[in-house]
Amino acid sequence: MENSETTKPLNFIEEIVEQDLRNNKNGGRIHTRFPPEPNGCLHIGHAKAICLSFGIAKKYNGKCNLRFDDTNPVTEDVEYVDSIKEDIHWLGFDWEGREFYASDYFEKLYEWAIKLIRKGKAYVDETSAEEISVSRGKPTQPGKESPFRNRSVEENLELFTGMKDGKFPDGSKVLRAKIDMSSPNMHMRDPVLYRIKHALHHRTGNKWCIYPMYDWAHGQSDYIEGITHSLCTLEFEIHRPLYDWCLEQVADGDYKPRQIEFARLNLNYTVMSKRRLLQLVHEGYVEDWNDPRMPTISGLRRRGYTPESLRNFVDIVGIAKRENVIDIALLEHVVRDDLNKIAPRVMVVLNPVKVIIKNYPEGQTEWMKAENNPEDECAGTRELPFTRELYIESDDFIEDPPKKFFRLSPGNEVRLKNAYIIKCTGIVKDADTGVVKEIHCTCDPETKSGTGNARKVKATIHWVSAEQVLDAEVRLYDRLFTKPDPDDTEVGGDWKSNLNPDSLKVVNAKVEVSLSKAVPGEHYQFQRIGYFCVDQDSQPDRLVFNRTVTLRDEWAKISSKK
Repeated sequence: MENSETTKPLNFIEEIVEQDLRNNKNGGRIHTRFPPEPNGCLHIGHAKAICLSFGIAKKYNGKCNLRFDDTNPVTEDVEYVDSIKEDIHWLGFDWEGREFYASDYFEKLYEWAIKLIRKGKAYVDETSAEEISVSRGKPTQPGKESPFRNRSVEENLELFTGMKDGKFPDGSKVLRAKIDMSSPNMHMRDPVLYRIKHALHHRTGNKWCIYPMYDWAHGQSDYIEGITHSLCTLEFEIHRPLYDWCLEQVADGDYKPRQIEFARLNLNYTVMSKRRLLQLVHEGYVEDWNDPRMPTISGLRRRGYTPESLRNFVDIVGIAKRENVIDIALLEHVVRDDLNKIAPRVMVVLNPVKVIIKNYPEGQTEWMKAENNPEDECAGTRELPFTRELYIESDDFIEDPPKKFFRLSPGNEVRLKNAYIIKCTGIVKDADTGVVKEIHCTCDPETKSGTGNARKVKATIHWVSAEQVLDAEVRLYDRLFTKPDPDDTEVGGDWKSNLNPDSLKVVNAKVEVSLSKAVPGEHYQFQRIGYFCVDQDSQPDRLVFNRTVTLRDEWAKISSKK
């Protein structure tokens, strides 16, 4: 495929793929894979890898496999397998039945390990993990060979068979490749290929008590599946020589998968280390993996992010060879842009104060027409009940307003959106606290919206009927950390000290009656407030909404004031 001036420039991986196609490499096949470990939920960094691997396959009429790297039974769970599959489908991709597991290949990997031993390229080592680590030396100094490195083939075969048969305890022995203890690449200094783990595997049960390491299982699994382009993030670049070495030991013919590394997705104001995400969950800083403050795909989905917005974000960020940190404000902008097109507008009052319109008849209900979404010509309209008693935001009224405050205040007029212009004529305060609990107003009956009245006022505010209204719990989610780099701490400090104490605030709001049929997953714009979605906890008699994102980047305002 040739690029043209009217198409988006190719990224470096697409350039490699197109060159391979021109050269008819691998018979013109394009076959990628996405290989998650089922030991946690996927995060937004994985979304980039998913979009890349499945996207390359789709663009070049190829295939993409889903392969679970289930080589560590201690940390893996079928719950994570199901979650990963749900996330990939939600993002809009499908593996078309090509669902594989590294455990599918345990028998073949074991046979190939035997082959390595017979070739004198692998040996059983009985030194401890700590001793192996020390013996590898430093990048500038050669390592020290294990005293077990020169065992005979027969002895290694006997010991490795014993490892497989469960004759030895965990940690007592490993199988190492025999490569080069003086290599400048530490991963080539006799890396461990197998370790003993007497643990129940979620697919193979107790059949195996030895499990392959990633570097042994990964490239060989690619080879078995016929993968042509094995795409992974930059931290695996240093593993590539070992990836190639392992393939050279087992490959027949000219075909070999090619590993290509790209920069992973890094966002500020968050962490994406699986170890740290586990800490946040297990230590109770968040509710679970799908907490809307988490950068996990399930968390972002629950918060109200759309698959389209994540795909668009990945596309905007692009595929590069060098690491960089993306401002989370860009992600939020992309989400706003998508929700602006699809989210119906509704009126919700988060911090209500009552308004009584003294010249409006008691017991009367007037139905006001409201536009559902001005960005969608097919969205239609709805009708809202207008009554004598209403709720408005407490912030929309100030008794003694500062200059340029144009919302409601004594003697001032505002327009109620889709309704009338009202004027404040008095207030009632709580006798004990002095807080305003009622605002008395009059309305101008000649200013009903849609009647063509041309009279203008400087502010329009939202409202809901106090007589026909629903209660709702609204969860105001914010960024999880207070600093762009969570590791930016005082001397001796911990990254968790930068957790945002205000990352979640819960308010009891008043919402318009049209939301009585809102169901989990639906998106709305709360007018003048932000974008929200219905949470999974929501019930017909207990509405629950999550804030997805504010209408504007409020953090930019905060930063500019510092």
